[in-house]
Amino acid sequence: MRFLFDTDTWQEIYSSIRKNKMRTVITIVGVMWGIFLLVVLLGAAKGVENNFNRLFGDFATNSVFVWAQQTSKPFKGFQEGKSLVLKMNDLEKIRTEIDGLAFVVPRHQGQAQVINNFKYGNFGIFGDYPELDKVQKKNLVYGRWINDNDIKERKKVCIIEDEIYKQLFDKGEYPIEQYIKINGINYQVVGMYKQGQVGSGGPQGNIHIPFTTFQQVYNRAGTVGWFMITGKPEYDILQIEADVKLLLRNLHKVHPEDERAFGSFNLGEAFGKFMGFLLGMQFLTWFVGIATLIAGVFAIGNILLITVKERTKEIGIRRALGAKPWEIKRQIILESVFLTSIAGALGIIFGGLVLMIIDATAGSGENPTLTNPTVDIPVVLIAAVTLVVLGTLIGLIPAQTAVSIRPIEALREE
Repeated sequence: MRFLFDTDTWQEIYSSIRKNKMRTVITIVGVMWGIFLLVVLLGAAKGVENNFNRLFGDFATNSVFVWAQQTSKPFKGFQEGKSLVLKMNDLEKIRTEIDGLAFVVPRHQGQAQVINNFKYGNFGIFGDYPELDKVQKKNLVYGRWINDNDIKERKKVCIIEDEIYKQLFDKGEYPIEQYIKINGINYQVVGMYKQGQVGSGGPQGNIHIPFTTFQQVYNRAGTVGWFMITGKPEYDILQIEADVKLLLRNLHKVHPEDERAFGSFNLGEAFGKFMGFLLGMQFLTWFVGIATLIAGVFAIGNILLITVKERTKEIGIRRALGAKPWEIKRQIILESVFLTSIAGALGIIFGGLVLMIIDATAGSGENPTLTNPTVDIPVVLIAAVTLVVLGTLIGLIPAQTAVSIRPIEALREE
């Protein structure tokens, strides 16, 4: 390793670079562009993934939503267009007859005018069970979520979203144990949460009350608005969706081929498609980045071959004076590694700066396109090491060419 600190070696490398400034700059830019592309594209892909997790992070992704609609085919004496309503009895059937279920959560939804003193607004009202927090996590800021006692006693309690708090309460006011009027009925606020982007009630927010309280107040006894069904990780959520809809058709005397009778949205399927897209995007990023890197490294090899040709006489003199072949090889390989290292460092630095700019623009605001577009340090280190290894290997070609020249022939070179 002593040769790394040999001033003569570095002076020769500096002299070679100085003689071919433009050629060297173009070569460095070629390699730098490759690792720059790799860093920026990987960072952008990570930003897309982070944004997706921000939007859907509150949900158990292996989930499907199922609700009732109208029939599209006549069956067993019922005409086409019959309106269907999900029942609480359906819940027990689904739980007992469908395999692979982690949670089946019934829900209700409506709209209501909400008043707190002289402040009011119209918000979404949801009737929910405690299990909802396990499949759609609520980030509580104050208080608690709905519990089993609320369900059993049909308590008039509610959990509000932070957007509702901003509209109904004064800044800094503690909302817990205070009362608000929902459609003229007093409810005690027992919790406040900050909702994610998906599943919220938009800019106005949501209010959640016990499912049984919703049924009683809004005269929905025995009915369900929709089911949120989560499968176990080892089960196919698409198959669970098909099984649930088939069971519901049988329970509600719907034609077996009636696809319109029950609507659904499969979050697991959407998540799987996105992850496939993201995987393909990452593969393409690595392919483009590495291909560009290899092209740039080969450019360095070509430059060094030209340099060896130009320095043939000099190499011959050094060989005649007793320089060993390994010393000639070492200098050329070191020059190759030096150029690729400088190019790699510049590419990583500029790539990081661009990601910072992207984060400050596309990653800011209430609805950012990308969230925290970054590249993991191990990935950067792997790319840098790969670049140095390629630089070393490509440097062997001109190095071998240099030592293959016989000293007497090199001295004759004009």
